[in-house]
Formats: sequence, C-alpha cells, structure tokens
Amino acid sequence: MKQIQSVTLRSGVTIGKGHPCFVVAEIGNNHQGEFDIARKMIDEAAAAGVQGVKFQKRDSEALLTRQGRAAPYTGPNSFGPTYGEHRAALELSIDQMARLKAYSESLGLVFFASAWDDPSLAQILDLDVELLKISSAELVNVPLVRKYAKAEIPVILSTGMSGLDDIDVAMSEIRTVHDDVILLHCNSTYPCPEEHIGLPVMDALRERYGVPVGYSGHEKGIGPSVAAAALGACVVERHFTLDKTLKGTDHQASLEPAQLAAMVTMIREVEKAVQVKGKVVFPDEQAAAKKLRKCIVFSRDLPAGHILTEADLTTRCPRVGVSPVHWDEVLGAALNRSVKHEEPVQWDTLSLTQPACADAASS
Repeated sequence: MKQIQSVTLRSGVTIGKGHPCFVVAEIGNNHQGEFDIARKMIDEAAAAGVQGVKFQKRDSEALLTRQGRAAPYTGPNSFGPTYGEHRAALELSIDQMARLKAYSESLGLVFFASAWDDPSLAQILDLDVELLKISSAELVNVPLVRKYAKAEIPVILSTGMSGLDDIDVAMSEIRTVHDDVILLHCNSTYPCPEEHIGLPVMDALRERYGVPVGYSGHEKGIGPSVAAAALGACVVERHFTLDKTLKGTDHQASLEPAQLAAMVTMIREVEKAVQVKGKVVFPDEQAAAKKLRKCIVFSRDLPAGHILTEADLTTRCPRVGVSPVHWDEVLGAALNRSVKHEEPVQWDTLSLTQPACADAASS
C-alpha cells in the first residue's frame, strides 16, 4: 500500500505531516440560508485564524424522496412546514456560493464544500474548487463516492457512523483513481460525549490506510480538538456559528467566534510545544539553573590539608561552585588551602583521590 504523508492543494497549501494543522470552520448551513450571514461568518472565521471554510450543498429533489420532502417538519428548529421546504430554506444558490468562494479566497482561505447528491456535486465542481469533502453520511454512497474520485481533486473523507469495512470500500473507490485523500476521524453524535470521541482511533486509521488523518469534532468544548492536534491530526474541523442560541440543530455543537479563535491559538501553541523530540537544556534554562540550583559549600571554617566528610559540607544557592551532583567525588578530598564557612567549593581548592571527570571540571 502506498504511504501518503501529505496532500498539496492547487493554491500551494499542504496538508499533512510536517505542516501546520489545517483548521477548518465548518459553516455548513449555520448561515440560515442568508448570504450576508454566510459572508460575516467567513469574516469571523478568518479573524479566528482558520485556513479553510467549508459549506454544504444539497438538492432536495435529488436528496429526498417525494415522501421525504412532504414529511411534516414543525419543530422548534424548522425553517418550513415540510422537511423539503425546511431544507430548501437553508440552501444558498450556486451563484451565491461562487461569490462566497471568491470572497474566501481573497482572504487567503481555502473554500470547499460537501455535496450530498449528484446535482450538487456537479455544481460544486463547476466552481473550480481545489478541495472536496465527502460527508460521513455519504461515505457509503458508492456511486457518489466514485463521482468524487473521478473529479481527481483532493478529497477529505469524514468517517462518522462508519466501521472499518465501510471505510475500506470508500477508500478503495477513491484510491483506484488517485491518492490525494485525507481521512477524518469523527463521531457523528451532536454533541458528542467526550468519552465517545476516541482520539487514539486516528493512529489506527493512519496505520490501516497510509494517508494523512485528521479530526472532525462535534463536542461542546475545545479540549479534544486541541488534543487531536497534539496527537498529530493534520486537519481539525469544527462546526462554526455566530451564536449558539440560533434556531437550528447544529448550533449547539458549534463554536462561536471567540471559542474558534481560542482553539486556533491553542493548536498553534501545541504545535510549537511538540517540535523538540529529544531532551534539551536550553540557554534560558541554564541561566535559571545558575540562579535556582545549589552548589556545594563548606559548612564551617576548615584548615589546609583537611580531609572532607559529610559534616564539612552542605548545599546553598546560587550555583557558583561545584554542583551537588558531584557530592560523592568531593567527599574524601583534601583541601589545598584553608577555607571559610559557606565558601563555595571549587575544584582547584581540592586534591582528589581520583581526578575529576571532564564533566565535573566544568560544573
């Protein structure tokens, strides 16, 4: 199986190992079907520091049966008396999405979308996008997955509601055509309880499929999403809203602008925090050690020639003499000269029964 470390988009953005986590604001339908709200959400997402904004596109007639479209939908989150009218009310036209794409790209953002049916995918492809997203719901829709693959555009594939057998099928369909695919570990519960998130699954997906793996989160907070970045997620995608109290089923599992900005800041902090792989004592630490760590000092006045015992020594700050790490080497040494109480021990004050090691001489 071919191992893919990263995927590079047409704009030059690279997603994968060795590159910054690609943070996505999933706007979805949280724009309430209003162009001006969608544009404001793009502004807020850009201000929060994300790299991508994602929308959704549906064609009700291609998505739903006649019965499904006619089903009553009158709950508190309804935008129409039937489910078909509700869905239609939340849709932006493809012309509006084209304008939002241009606006997003003017802000340096990657614009992409998940298409939930054949006509919607055709419309999204007509926008000349550089990235596609297959939603968790459509992962098992083999004919639609094949159309995504044949577009030969990098694909993000979300894996909520899916076992490995289902993911195997979808991945096989895509990789028959190309290898520019990124998997997102996901639990499609809205909101998802923390104990059901399962961040270590990302490692299992990397090992099984040999492609970059990220995380699509539906939890209420931001901790698991930041932890996902620490565990190597190449993408972190979160639903985004201007106000959690707005009407709609996704808002409560979405992040408001301040939360999104806080998450991005934490992810960038985490990325810096995992850069050093080996134990290193940095210059600033060395300066702190000189102030905070102790050295060996004489606990009383002593004459030249005295053989040092435990009773003759103690430790004090700052470290201006021999480090206590060399305590056993100092014990038993003879004094070359007389010394005073609390005078720091220096190597040239001592006659050692064995020569001090090179490290000791520099301490």
